[in-house]
Amino acid sequence: MNQKFEHLMLRAEQLIVRIEAVLPQPLGAPDWTAAIAWRYRKRSSGHGALEPVRHVAPLQLSDLQEIDGQKEKIQRNTAQFVRGALANNVLLTGARGTGKSSLIKACLNAYAAQGLRLIEVDKADLIDLPDIMEVVSGRPEKFIVFCDDLSFDEGESGYKALKSMLDGSISAATPNVLIYATSNRRHLLPEYMKDNLSYTRTEDGEVHPGEVIEEKISLSERFGLWVSFYPFSQDEYLAIVAQWLSSFGVDAQTIAQARPQALIWALERGSRSGRVAYQFARDFSGRSGV
Repeated sequence: MNQKFEHLMLRAEQLIVRIEAVLPQPLGAPDWTAAIAWRYRKRSSGHGALEPVRHVAPLQLSDLQEIDGQKEKIQRNTAQFVRGALANNVLLTGARGTGKSSLIKACLNAYAAQGLRLIEVDKADLIDLPDIMEVVSGRPEKFIVFCDDLSFDEGESGYKALKSMLDGSISAATPNVLIYATSNRRHLLPEYMKDNLSYTRTEDGEVHPGEVIEEKISLSERFGLWVSFYPFSQDEYLAIVAQWLSSFGVDAQTIAQARPQALIWALERGSRSGRVAYQFARDFSGRSGV
C-alpha cells in the first residue's frame, strides 16, 4: 500500500512539472550586463523572455545626413531622459527609408555609456508591456521601449495596450522608461474616405471630427513628441550617397564620378531614400574593391 502511494505521489509530481512547463511564466530579469539592447520574444509555449542583442548596428549620429531638424529633436529629448529630466514618448512618422529607425539606434550608441538601454518589442507583443515595465522599473538604467514600423488594424489588442500604457492606465508612468515608435502612418490606424462622413458642422461654421476620427487620432496624440520625416530631394539623396561612400573609404574624385550611377540606382528602385543611398554605397564600394 505504501509503495503504491509513493508511486502515485511520484506520478503526480511529474504531472505537475509538465503542467508548469507549459504554463506562462513570470517574465524574469536577464543579465543586464550582457548587452545594451534587448528583444522581447514570446515562445510558442507563451513564455516571454528578454534576449540580448549581441551586435548592435554601429550607427553614429554623424552618419545620418539631411535630417538635422529631426535629429536635434530626438537627441534633445533623449539627452533629457538620460540625465533624469522630464522627456516625452516619441512617434517618428513619414516616408520609408528616411532614417527613423536609424536615428533611434544612433541615439542608443551615443548615450549607452550614460546608462541608456533599448528593448525592442513587436506590436503583437505589446499586450505584455506591463510585464516588461515591471522588470525594468527598479533598474538604474534608462530604457527606450522601441516599436519599429508600428501600425494597427481595427481591433488589434496591442493598440489598446499601448494606448493605456502611454496615458490612461491607473498606474503611474515608469520614470526610467520611454516609448519610441516609428510608423509610415501618422495616426497608426488605416484611414478611409468614409471616415470623413463622421465630421459634423455646427451652426457657427466650426467643423468637429466624429467618433471614428477621434478614435483614430487618440493613440498618436498620446505621444508627447511627434517628429515627421519627408522624402529627399535629388541633391539631398546625392549628399547622403557621398557621406556613406566617404565613410566606406571612397575618395572624393570617385564619389563625384559615382553620381550618375547613384541616380540610376534610385530610379530603378523608385525611391531616393536614405536606405537606397546606403544600399547603393555598399554595392558601389564592394564593386570598387574598397
